[in-house]
Amino acid sequence: MSMDLFIARTMTTKASLVFRGSIGITQSQLASLKSFHVRLMSIVLDVDVEPSTTPWDPAKAYLFVPVVSDNSVDPIEEIDWDQVEKIIGTDAWCNPLQRARPDVYLGTNERTLGGDRREYGFGKLRHGMAFGQKSHPTYGIRGAVAQFDVVKASGLVPDWGAVETQKHVYFPKGKLIMADTSTSAEDLIGRIVTAAHSGKRFYVDSICFDMTAENSFPRKEGYLGPLEYSSYADYYKQKYGVELIYKQQPLIRGRGVSYCKNLLSPRFEHADGESDESVDKTYYVFLPPELCLVHPLPGSLIRGAQRLPSIMRRVESMLLAVQLKHIINYPVPASMILEALTAASCQETFCYERAELLGDAYLKWVVSRFLFLKYPQKHEGQLTRMRQQMVSNFVLYQYALSKGLQSYIQADSFAPSRWAAPGVLPVFDEDTKDGESSLFDQGRPVTENTNEKNQPWDYEDDEMEDGELESDSSSYRVLSSKTLADVVEALIGVYYVEGGKNAANHLMKWIGIEVEFDPDQIECTRKPSNIPDSVLRHVDFDALERALNITFKDRGLLVEAITHASRPSSGVSCYQRLEFVGDAVLDHLITKHLFFTYTNLPPGRLTDLRAAAVNNENFARVSVRHNLHVHLRHGSSALEKQIRDFVKEVQVELSKPGFNSFGLGDCKAPKVLGDIVESIAGAIFLDSGRDTAVVWKVFEPLLDPMVTPETLPMHPVRELQERCQQQAEGLEYKATRNGNVATVEVFVDGVQVGIAQNPQKKMAQKLAARNALVALKDKETAEAKEKDEENGKKKNGSQTFTRQTLNDICLRRNWPMPFYRCVNEGGPAHAKRFTFAVRVNTTDKGWTDECVGEPMPSVKKAKDSAAVLLLELLNKLYS
Repeated sequence: MSMDLFIARTMTTKASLVFRGSIGITQSQLASLKSFHVRLMSIVLDVDVEPSTTPWDPAKAYLFVPVVSDNSVDPIEEIDWDQVEKIIGTDAWCNPLQRARPDVYLGTNERTLGGDRREYGFGKLRHGMAFGQKSHPTYGIRGAVAQFDVVKASGLVPDWGAVETQKHVYFPKGKLIMADTSTSAEDLIGRIVTAAHSGKRFYVDSICFDMTAENSFPRKEGYLGPLEYSSYADYYKQKYGVELIYKQQPLIRGRGVSYCKNLLSPRFEHADGESDESVDKTYYVFLPPELCLVHPLPGSLIRGAQRLPSIMRRVESMLLAVQLKHIINYPVPASMILEALTAASCQETFCYERAELLGDAYLKWVVSRFLFLKYPQKHEGQLTRMRQQMVSNFVLYQYALSKGLQSYIQADSFAPSRWAAPGVLPVFDEDTKDGESSLFDQGRPVTENTNEKNQPWDYEDDEMEDGELESDSSSYRVLSSKTLADVVEALIGVYYVEGGKNAANHLMKWIGIEVEFDPDQIECTRKPSNIPDSVLRHVDFDALERALNITFKDRGLLVEAITHASRPSSGVSCYQRLEFVGDAVLDHLITKHLFFTYTNLPPGRLTDLRAAAVNNENFARVSVRHNLHVHLRHGSSALEKQIRDFVKEVQVELSKPGFNSFGLGDCKAPKVLGDIVESIAGAIFLDSGRDTAVVWKVFEPLLDPMVTPETLPMHPVRELQERCQQQAEGLEYKATRNGNVATVEVFVDGVQVGIAQNPQKKMAQKLAARNALVALKDKETAEAKEKDEENGKKKNGSQTFTRQTLNDICLRRNWPMPFYRCVNEGGPAHAKRFTFAVRVNTTDKGWTDECVGEPMPSVKKAKDSAAVLLLELLNKLYS
């Protein structure tokens, strides 16, 4: 078993599981491995537990242990026992700062203090104090900061300054004085250090021998104001109250040890215009060695162990799929079953949506065939209702519940913070644990517990992760009925792909959908066609069969397929029953063709292809292209006029080179023209002995040209909606009717941009949306041309004047940074518009006039608009 892990934006690695056989270990060895496992995973998952007291769940009986690289014959010899004993035997675990959650111990954990993840503890701390909750002594504007003198007084780190002679002790070159020991600079590279002043951990990337604490402190990226700290030593003194003793020591360059991430989701993707350099940028910090504690766990071990939650999540999911496979009892790969059980909300590289599309079409087809053959006396309306009662989402949902599929479905994005390793249970920062306190809470009186949920100041956390619920969700999940119905269809699709119709029928029988019938019994119930000769003489069978490129054995089926209900004829039924089964067989065959032709197409695009290929409008145009409409037997003059008008419109469409609307033309097709295409498909299916291969052989050339991803048209209403969503613009339709004419107006941000009239409201809406798109595109073209002309005047070389240009000018002239002010913020929630004004205080002319920009859909664009106007003003003042 192998899987892809998305380590970074541009880095993917493959993890594989290899079975090495059973091993025999002693009781003492098992205790050592358990202790190592708990120490390792407590750091990885940031859960402070003790190996001797932690509970073990028998349902998760596995351990993570280090192994050596050589492949020994005996698997037990592959375990790195030296590292196990070294890690579990060290005294470093006695220091609370070396165990999990040191920031909680120091009182600097933002979420424990009620802090907002985005504001480093500022927002909710302020909220909590407003309602009388106790404030924490480490509270600060940019996050909680521990008082280092209290840390030293607690004995967690030695007080080097208390020993006067320590300042003059000579250390050999390459040695570093750490917070609790001295170590070789070479040995420190690749290790993890804990910052004693903050409780944060860092990977040691290198030792900067050319930098000391007396070096100047750098500016923050993008900050152009005055320097706040003169040196690193000044920074630590002002912010943390630390008076560094060994300022001449080289600094440690490190990068933060992050929490476990969901490595199964390819969420690291390039944004538009983002370069590889910016994507792969790593942020480093520079730490004085005397503030750092060397962690007992190697950095490489932590980095590797942080992948384990994602690996085990996939293993656990695969085990569920294997279990379901054994229950269904049909040889289908477990990986495909897992795909059918995985929802798109998991944000993984696969989901059930493609298989669900295929399974939906196949299920509709087999149920339609079953009902058509079993109930020859039922008309089309009755058959449709019976099919709905067998395959509706609610019915499939009931089938799924009866088989317990809800226990196997993966519907939530993996959250490592809620994943539990054996012996290491997850801890949620929002829940207060009994006995958990910070260093600064020691010595304070313990107040009685109160039920905070009943307090009037209780408030919700609107920053929950994907898959989280407001309360404890460890005991239940929320799944919609449609999700369970979709999984049933996806399982049908997967079994059809892997094992054909036999496998799919086996799955449907297991789930409870009975569609099997006795072929001999069906043959006996079918009556031969008995069409009067007077009717047969008026049908041009040669031309019709030539257009279809097939010769019918029972021409009575063909006559029935082209007979409309308005044409009364003794002995001839109308096409509705054949249309019922033909609609299902064409849907199945076209969906199957698209599914296996475009294997890499996303589910959404595949659905659009299917919708464009399988619709009455497209089938009506197929009927006209191959002159099937001229053979229609009907008795309605109004219908005849509709057909003539539609044929003229289609001929105009066909006269355009390379044009194919695939049912999205400007003329509404008479439904009867699409129906006879489907009824002919049903007639071919019966005449060929229920062979779908013959049906596809006939219809594949008839449907040519088939829609492709390149030729797929987008419905004007949908295209306009997506465009307005991207531009953050408000879209509104207003429809009125005057007699037989419907009028639809399109408004974007309250401005009318399109209008159309048509007897049918939906067609009027489509035409109005199309007119609006043309008007908006013309407007964008004109604005782009005007902007290009303006940019020609506003550009200096290749640099466009923006906010950054204005900031650079202020920096060069030693002016304060520009002052921006929000003048107006309006519009609906989904289409906000911002207007900003800007001015700058020049040293020689004072404050400039305030320049107000144009309303923009984002704050950044609004500030840019104002900055451009101020730059023009400065250019006039100083030119």
